[in-house]
Amino acid sequence: MAFSTEQEAFWAGVFGDAYTERNRGAQLLAAKMALFARILSSVQNVSSVVELGANIGLNLLALKTLIPQAKLKAVEINEAAFAQLSKIEGIEAVHDSLFDYHPAEGADLAFTSGVLIHVAPDRLADAYGVLHDAGRRYVLVCEYYNPSPVEVTYRGHAGRLFKRDFAGEMLERYPNLRLVDYGFVYHRDPIFPLDDFTWFLMEKNRGA
Repeated sequence: MAFSTEQEAFWAGVFGDAYTERNRGAQLLAAKMALFARILSSVQNVSSVVELGANIGLNLLALKTLIPQAKLKAVEINEAAFAQLSKIEGIEAVHDSLFDYHPAEGADLAFTSGVLIHVAPDRLADAYGVLHDAGRRYVLVCEYYNPSPVEVTYRGHAGRLFKRDFAGEMLERYPNLRLVDYGFVYHRDPIFPLDDFTWFLMEKNRGA
């Protein structure tokens, strides 16, 4: 697979493998279920979901339990993560870069979780375009939020993690999107902690 950015090569390689090993387990899956139960309370009639950058599929496993009737699809660039993802029954896994993912038709809900923060800033517009087109009705971003763009050193690496108002930029770029709901999950939550994620659920105007 050819990589169009340094960030893609980084996550497709051994660092991405290490991330996969760190981010697994029953407690994390429980936190994902709590997160998506909250998000799904603000959607209607979701029968298909696609996640861009799914890793080993914990988000989709949570969704599989919460909306078992839904058709689930996952796009993942890291080969080791994809190998595990592809073994999950009921999830269609695609080994690809999100930049190269161009489905014939969108899913009711398309989302990223901890993915846009790792996209090179000069390629964010492309990532937004894929995410927007992949969501037939709803678009969801679960990322680190900052009101203005900022780069953060990530585990000793520069140019690998960026915070900004991803949802706000999408709302400005795509007038057919409206904000439906949003929330925050604190890393000190006593029951279902996550890593200070802020999520934003947007809906497309009907007919858009």
